Order: sequence, then structure tokens, then C-alpha cells
Amino acid sequence: MGKTLFRFLLIGALLVLAMAARSAFRQETPEALAAAPEISLQTLATGVGPITSIAQAGDTRLFLTIQTGRIVIFSGGQVQPAPFLDLAPVTSCCVERGLLGLAFHPQYAANRFFFVDYTNTAGNTVIARYQASAGNVNLAEPGSGVVLLTIVQPFANHNGGQLQFGPDGYLYIGMGDGGSANDPLCNAQRDDTLLGKLLRIDVNQNLNTPPFYGIPPSNPFAAPGAPSDEIWAKGLRNPWRFSFDRVTGDLFIADVGQSAREEIDFQPRASAGGENYGWKSMEGTLCGGGGSSGCPIGVLPCNSPGLQAPLYEYAHVGGGCSGTVIGGYVYRGTAYPDLAGIYFYGDYCFGWLFGNSLRLTPLVPQLTTFGEDSSGELYLGTEDGKLYRIVSSAPPTPTPALRTTPVLSLRSRPSPRVITRPPS
Repeated sequence: MGKTLFRFLLIGALLVLAMAARSAFRQETPEALAAAPEISLQTLATGVGPITSIAQAGDTRLFLTIQTGRIVIFSGGQVQPAPFLDLAPVTSCCVERGLLGLAFHPQYAANRFFFVDYTNTAGNTVIARYQASAGNVNLAEPGSGVVLLTIVQPFANHNGGQLQFGPDGYLYIGMGDGGSANDPLCNAQRDDTLLGKLLRIDVNQNLNTPPFYGIPPSNPFAAPGAPSDEIWAKGLRNPWRFSFDRVTGDLFIADVGQSAREEIDFQPRASAGGENYGWKSMEGTLCGGGGSSGCPIGVLPCNSPGLQAPLYEYAHVGGGCSGTVIGGYVYRGTAYPDLAGIYFYGDYCFGWLFGNSLRLTPLVPQLTTFGEDSSGELYLGTEDGKLYRIVSSAPPTPTPALRTTPVLSLRSRPSPRVITRPPS
């Protein structure tokens, strides 16, 4: 399957046989297909290197993390020649390892703090804080780094990698289950490890003293002496990309599947945390192939009411690379009102793009990540170093002043089999 970034996210994934006989999916109706948004992609840059995340610092610049360890800036229509920060000397790359995530502090303009997620030379996940230069906005201070977390990885895959600040001001961290296949240690269901979890920490505590963060008192597993009080939600296999809707505050988590299903999990803004998204008991709405091996007593079995079902899921269709969901964002930009409120995401293996549950026309080979700029416009990055911007290709409405709700263009494109479930 090659030595590319995501080809081992689905270790053990083979051709799914007899899928129709066991499928719980429905084919999208022509009426549903009529609601699919019509978009195209504007190429902004090529040859950048394997892009793993796209972030913004509250201005017009885009910051791209390159898997080999550099953060570069896209500004003025081009990638700037000097990197913002070069972490290659401390970063282990590649396949699923490398520099994987970046997030800027909500008060970045005042404190110049930003946070990175990378794989260190020992193969473990590091969450670190750095500070931008006071004299040059396009450079970071290499010596300013402090390590908040070092999380031991038992295997080389399923490292997670996403960093996002939530509407509550806390930093959220996506952690994979530690790797191999079928979570042999049952990490995603254990409460004594940070693997297979969504973490939430307060980076405004302990600013100048280790561990350089604190625990939000409302974290669902926080308690005196608790071994993993950073946990916000669990039951995740590899939440490579997740995002918050900047209008509603709702959270969308794209969790990479094993051999049958890719899923989008949902957490409403009002959630108090503690959701269990099911892995490895479940893969999407199917029972997980690993059963309960390696799990402690008390782990919820398949189809238990306490397991959160996905908002969207889709099936693998076979082949050497059987599907790898790449989470995106809800469109909240102003340039294309017809796209308002649509959650865009995609798939690395097939190059598919989706708007909510509907497959869209463009294909994006080697899609690795989405990003959102300070205005809410959306971008895509690829493993082969391409940066795109999503634009609407819908014909303009003749009477825009009279339109009170978004009008989506019609198309008649086949859709993958998808099941959608209301948030619960």
C-alpha cells in the first residue's frame, strides 16, 4: 500500500466481501441528491510537501504543517520561503508519524502562544507550546518551546494529531488508540490511558511552571488522583481531524475506521463531555471485529445504549486502500451563502468530498486535511503538497436580495451509500 501518510491508518483493512448482504445503508434518493451543493476547487499552491494541517492566527495568513517537521506560511498568494518554525530535528517522520497538528491561542495577538502536536524521535506523541517572535510576525522563537504532554505510543500508527481550541477556550487534543489493529490493548475504552480519547486541557493554568497546563474542573473524569483527568470523551479509534462549528459551537469528529466503516461523530455545544463513541466495541454502527479482547471488566458491549452512534457513516468499497475519513468544517464563510451550514469532509483513499452525507463532484486524490481561515472560508491540503480553496460553482441567483435561505444547486451524481442519524 506504499509508504504514504495514511496507508497504515487501516491496518488489516481488506476487501469487504458481501457488503450488500449485511449493509444497514440506504441509497440516496434523487430528492436527496438534488440538495447536494455544487462546488469547485481553486488551486492555491503545489509542491508544498505533505500537508497535515491548516491553521490560522486571526489574520489573513494560513499556517501549514508539513509532516517532516516544518510550519510554513501561505500569504500574499504564495508560500513564504522561510519556515515559521522548523521542528524537523525533534520530529520522527513518516507514514503516520510527523508534525501533525497546530493551534493558535485564542489570545494569540496578545501572548503569541501556539501549540503543536508532533511525534518525537522516540515515536511518542508530544504536545508542546511555542511563542512567535515579538519582532517578526512570520517567525517563531525556536527556543521558546515547552512540553505539556508526552504520550507513549505502543505502536507506530493511530497517533491522532488534531489540536483545536473550543468555544470554551480550552485546548482539545485528538488521540488515537495507540495503533496496531482492532485496538489489542482496548485503550479506547480504558479510563487509565489517554489513548483513544479526546482530551481537554486549560493552557492558561501553570503558564510558567510544569506541566504548563491545568485540568478544567468540569472535565467528566476529573477527580483527585485520577490517572487521566484530561479525558473529555472516549471510544475513538483515530480521530485524525475534528472541528468546532464557529457559529453553534457543535463538535464534529471524523474517526477513521478499521475495515468496514468510516464515521463522523457529533457532540453538541451543550454537552458536558464523557461521551463514549464506541470503539472497539463498535465500528460505526457495526459490532467491532476485535470484540472485547484485551478489555477490562465493565466495558460496554456492542449496541449498548451508553455508546454514541455516529452522525454519518459510510462503507468501504474494497481495494488496497479501503477508506480513510478526513474530517472538515461547517462552512461559515461569507463568500458563498449557498454553502452556509454544510459540513464538508472527505476521504483520503478515494478522494471523495462530502457535503453533509452527500458525495460531491470534485475528487481530491491524497486528501489529508481541511482548514478554515479567519473569515470562515475553507481549504484543503493533500499529501502531495497541494493547497486548495473551496469555492461555489452554483449559478448566481437572479434575485439575491430576496433570498432568505440558502439555495443549493441541483445535480444528479451517484452518491455512496450513507446512513445519517440525528444527533443524540
